[in-house]
Amino acid sequence: MDFSLLGGVRARVGGDDLDIGHTRRRSVLAALLLEAGRPVPAERLVDRVWGGRPPLRAKETLYGYVSKLRSAGIDIQRRPGGYVLETDRVDLVEFRALAERARAEADDERAAELYDQALRRWRGEALDGLDSPWFAQVRDALRAERTAVELDRNDVAIRLGRHAALLPALRDATQADPLDERLAGQLVLALHRSGRSSEALQHYDALRRTLADELGTDPGKPLQDLYLRLLGQQASQDAPAVPRQLPAPQRWFTGRAKEIADLTEPSATVVITAIGGAGGIGKTALALHWAHQHVDDFPDGQLYVNLRGFDPVGDPVTPQQALRGFLEALGVDDPPADLDAQAALYRSLVADKRMLVVLDNARDTTQVTPLLPGGARCTVLITSRLQLLGLLTAHGARSVALDVLDEHESRDFLVARLGAQRVEAEPDVTRELLVLCGGLPLALSIIAARAVTQPDLPLSALTEELKDQRLDALDDLSADLRTVFACSLRVLTPAATELFGLIGLTSAPDLGLKAITALTGRADTRRLLRELEAAHLVQQHRVGRYRMHDLVRLYAAEVAPAHADANLKAFIGYFAATAHHGDMLIEPHRPPIPAPEGYPAPLADVTAAMDWFDAEHESLLAAQRLAGDHRWHDVAWHLAWALTNYHLRRGHAADDVVWRLALDAADALGDRFKQVTAHKFLGMALTDFGRHDEGDHHLRQALELVEDDYGKASAHRAMAWAMERRGDVAGALEHAQAQLERFRALGIPVRIAEALNDVGYRMARLGDYAGAEAHCREALALNEELGHVEGEAATSDSLGFIAHHHGRDADAVEHYRHALKLYRQLDNSYEEATVLRHFGDVLAAVGRHDEARDARQRALTLFRAQGRVEDADEVRALLT
Repeated sequence: MDFSLLGGVRARVGGDDLDIGHTRRRSVLAALLLEAGRPVPAERLVDRVWGGRPPLRAKETLYGYVSKLRSAGIDIQRRPGGYVLETDRVDLVEFRALAERARAEADDERAAELYDQALRRWRGEALDGLDSPWFAQVRDALRAERTAVELDRNDVAIRLGRHAALLPALRDATQADPLDERLAGQLVLALHRSGRSSEALQHYDALRRTLADELGTDPGKPLQDLYLRLLGQQASQDAPAVPRQLPAPQRWFTGRAKEIADLTEPSATVVITAIGGAGGIGKTALALHWAHQHVDDFPDGQLYVNLRGFDPVGDPVTPQQALRGFLEALGVDDPPADLDAQAALYRSLVADKRMLVVLDNARDTTQVTPLLPGGARCTVLITSRLQLLGLLTAHGARSVALDVLDEHESRDFLVARLGAQRVEAEPDVTRELLVLCGGLPLALSIIAARAVTQPDLPLSALTEELKDQRLDALDDLSADLRTVFACSLRVLTPAATELFGLIGLTSAPDLGLKAITALTGRADTRRLLRELEAAHLVQQHRVGRYRMHDLVRLYAAEVAPAHADANLKAFIGYFAATAHHGDMLIEPHRPPIPAPEGYPAPLADVTAAMDWFDAEHESLLAAQRLAGDHRWHDVAWHLAWALTNYHLRRGHAADDVVWRLALDAADALGDRFKQVTAHKFLGMALTDFGRHDEGDHHLRQALELVEDDYGKASAHRAMAWAMERRGDVAGALEHAQAQLERFRALGIPVRIAEALNDVGYRMARLGDYAGAEAHCREALALNEELGHVEGEAATSDSLGFIAHHHGRDADAVEHYRHALKLYRQLDNSYEEATVLRHFGDVLAAVGRHDEARDARQRALTLFRAQGRVEDADEVRALLT
C-alpha cells in the first residue's frame, strides 16, 4: 500500500485509490504517517486533527475514524504509547531519501537526476485540504523543505551549464520570495552566464536597496563576493600593509554591559584578557563585539586567528601555523620554520605598533604563549573554554568569565532576532522558552534561527518541542549543542569525564562536595571538580556547592558511564542515611525504624540538621526520584519518612509527590507498615492542598490497613487533623479522643501529651473552654516533665487560643509569646507562621495595633514562602 502526503492525502493499492473518507479521517491518517512509525497518543491526535475546537466526544469520534481506516485495509495498530502506522511507502519518505542521496552524490549528472525524481513526488500543496493549526505549521515546514531541495537542484543545474533553462523558474521564484539571498545569487549567476551581466548586476543592486530599506542590512558575504567577481574586482594578492583580519561581529549581540566594561581598561602595558566560559556561552561574540567597537584604537591593524582548540573535526592550530599566518599578514613572504625564530620576528614587527590581536578558541596556555606580542601598545583578547590559569599567573592576564544571559538580556536577544511584535504576541510562551534555553546564547541563537526560517510558526510550537526533546530541538545543520559540549570533554582526564556523566545522572539542581564524594567514592573528588570547573562544565556557585547548566546536565546524563548503579546507590545512600540521622535529631520521640545503608554526614544538633535539610532539600527530592526510577523501593520510601518532620517545620508543599513515590514503593514491597504510613502522610498532604476527597480516601485506607494499636492511634490523629481542615471540628474531636484513649492504654507519655493537646484544642474550638484548658494544662505539665519542646510549643499555642476566646487576652499574649520563642528555637517556621497570625489577632484585640501589624506582616511573609495561599490571603485582608 502506497501513501501520499505531498498533495491531497491518498492511500493506493495497485494504482487504485482507497476510499479513506472525509477530511477529518484523512487528517487522522496524515497525522499517523507524519510520525513515521512512532506511537501517537489519542490526546495528541485529537489536538492535531481538531486544534482548539474538538467535538464534545472527541476521543469516541477519533476511535470511529480509526476503525473506518482499518476497515479500508490500513494497518493501524494500538500500542502502549498510542496509535501506530508503520510503513516506509510514503511519498514524503521517498522525497527525503532521494534528496539525501542527491546531496551525497559526487556526480552532478546523477545528482540532478535524483533531485528531479525527488521533486516529482510533489503533486501539489502538501497536506492539501487539511485545515487544523498543526497541519498548517507542518505544511509550512514541508514547503520550506521543498524550497531547500529546489535551491540545491538549482546549484547543480548551474554547474552543469543549464542556466538558460533555469531562468524562467528562477525569475518566478525571486518574484515570490524577493529577499531570499541564495535564490537571488542563483538568478544573478544564471543571468551572467547567459550573457546578461548588466541585468545581473542591476538585479543585485535592486536587492541591495530592498534589504537596506526593509531590513536595514546589506547582502550577506556570499552574495557580495559573487557581485565583486562579476565586477572583476578581485582582492589584491599582495599582503596588506595594515592587516584587518577581524571577522564580522554578531549582528544581534545584546547584553554583556558589565563584561564589556571589564574589557576596557586604559593601560600603557599589554592587556591580556582571557574570556572564559562553557561552549555556546558567547565568548567569541563578546570578543568580536568589543574589538569592532574599539577598532579605531588600533590604527596599525588587527590580527585574528581561530586556534580551533575545541574543534569537533580538526586538530588545534599549532603556534607555528598561527604565527605563519600572522607574519604573512604583516608582509613577510618567507617566514622562518623554527617556532622561536617565528615568535621573535613577530614580536619585532609589532613592537612599536598599536595593534589588536584576537586569539579565539584557545586550547591551553602553551598554544597561546608564543603568540603574545612584546610591544607595550598591543592588546590581546583570548577566548577559551578553559580558565588558562598559566596566563593569569605567568603573564598577568585578567580573566573575564562569562555566565548565562539573564532573563532581560535573553528576551532582548530574541527581540533583536525576531522583532518585538512576534516576541510580545506570546508573552507567556516567550518566558517559558527563555527558561528552557537557560540563558545560553547558542541555544537562543538556534531557536531564533529556526523561528526566522519559519516566520508563520508560533513560538509555542518551538516551546513544546523544547519541552519534549530539549537537546534534539537545539540541533541544526550549523550548530549542535551536543557537539559543542562534547568538544569540552576532550581536554578532561577519564576520571573527570566519568564524574561529569555521573553528576548528570543525579538530575539534582546543585550538589555539595560530600554528596559528590559519595557519588564517586574517590578521595580526589575535589581535584576532579576543579578540572570540571576549569573547563566551565560545572560551577562552584557557593562555597562547597556545585551546579551545572540544565542543558549541560542533560548532555552529561547522555554520556554517563553505562554501569553506574553502585555509584548511584552510594549517592542515594548518603542522602538517606544523613536524612535519617537528621530526622532523629529533629524528632527524637518518633518511633525508631532501621537506618538505611549509607554513610551519613555528621550533624551536631537540631540546628545543624535543619541547615543540612535546607541546603540539600532539592537534592533530597532528586535522590528520591532517582531511587524510584531505579525501583530501589526501600530507600525511596525511607527518604519520604526522613523528610516528613522537616517538611512539617518548613511548610513545604512537596509532601504530595514525595509520598506518592513512597506509596508506590510500599505497594511494590508489599510492606503493611510502609503502606499505612504512606497513605496517612499522603492523605494529610492532599488535605493540606484542599483536595479533601482524595485525602480522605488515603486516610481511610490507612485506618483500614493498620493492625497495631500505635498505628491506629496515629491514624486517628491524622483523621482528626484532616476533619478539622474540612471544618468538621466535632468529627475531629471524636478522632482525637480515640487517639488519646489508645495512647493512654499504650502508656506512651509523649504521645499522651500530644493527644491531650489535640483534644483540648478541638474542645476549645467547640466552645468548651474549661474542659479544653484542663486537657491542655495536663499536656503542658507532661511536656515540660518530658522536655518535649515541640509539644510544649504546640500546647502554649492552644492555651493562647483558649485564653483569647475566654476573654483573658493578657494571658493569651504571654502564651503566644512563649510558643513563638520555642518554635523559633526549634527552627519550625511553619508553626511560627501560624502562631504569628494568632498573636496578631490577640495584639489587635488589646489595642496594640503596631505590634499586631508587625506580627501579621511576618506571618504573611512566611505564608507566601510556604505556598499557603489561603492563609496568606486572609492575613493580607487584615493588613489592608
